Amino acid sequence: MASRIFIFNRLDMINPIYSPLPERYDNGMKYRRCGKSGILLPEISLGLWHNFGDVNTFANSQAMAHFAFDKGITLFDLANNYGPSFGSAEETFGMIMKKSFRPYRDELFISTKAGHEMWPGPYGEWGSRKTLMNSLDQSLRRMNLDYVDIFYSHRYDPNTPLEETLQTLVDIVRQGKALYVGISKYPKEAAEFAYKYLEERDVHCLLYQGRYNIFNRELEEGTLQQVKEYGTGFIAFSPLAQGLLTNRYLNGIPADSRMAKGKFLKQEVLTNEVVLKIKALNAAAVQRGQTLAEMALAWLLKDDLVTSVIVGASSVTQLADNLKSIENTSFSVEEIENIKRIVTK
Repeated sequence: MASRIFIFNRLDMINPIYSPLPERYDNGMKYRRCGKSGILLPEISLGLWHNFGDVNTFANSQAMAHFAFDKGITLFDLANNYGPSFGSAEETFGMIMKKSFRPYRDELFISTKAGHEMWPGPYGEWGSRKTLMNSLDQSLRRMNLDYVDIFYSHRYDPNTPLEETLQTLVDIVRQGKALYVGISKYPKEAAEFAYKYLEERDVHCLLYQGRYNIFNRELEEGTLQQVKEYGTGFIAFSPLAQGLLTNRYLNGIPADSRMAKGKFLKQEVLTNEVVLKIKALNAAAVQRGQTLAEMALAWLLKDDLVTSVIVGASSVTQLADNLKSIENTSFSVEEIENIKRIVTK
């Protein structure tokens, strides 16, 4: 009997049961009202695009998820094809759900999406009813979930009638497979149609997800105001411009960087002009007592047009550094003008 107890204790030490920090909601995380809804979202959310797939260790993914929740991050952002490989990020999250997060499901806000390429053939992408329904069913199985908190149409489909895509979102809510729905990367005209269509059917569009960072401010030309006008929240992805708005590329291209791998962030992006802008922005961040990454995240949170910012960390250390951004999200008029001057010159 003694040996059995010893073995059990050894196993328990190797793989202890996860227990989140009791003070997770008093760790400095701030929450913002999501448009005209009852939902509050953390200022920083965790995206599982590149660092939770089957090319990454489960231990590291689990450690990041645990750390995020311990720090008050409740929103975990996924999509059907996140990985790599396609679907593997959801599978990893599903294992974390089963091993760690199941008792805390009601504290989590889990999102997934469909619309980009997922499987071969004509039904593996875009916005048809068949694609969206099949994709969500697969996602729920991979993540060990009965429902997601929000399901997005991941991109506007110019060839499928928008009514078909949007009615599918309505039906997904009515079937109980998602509590809320959202749209991602929709052009303004399609987004306006979506807001109205969904509202008329008593399914409010909770969130618009869009690419927004210091280098990419196109959404300031109407989309952010449109989102606010319709009572929808806005959540920003690629806040660090895939790493350009960090100290990674101040002195060249590190061998282990995303740019060196060259899949999504190409080396030709790092022109001499861009390097000069990065260095000038870094100097502005130093004057604020922040790293460039911290300032870039804080920049997005400086007003109420942004509900939450999605960060994609590769380690607990990197995530901890990103969380420091919420300690100072105030910018003087002079700082704002200086940053705009740097990126537009």
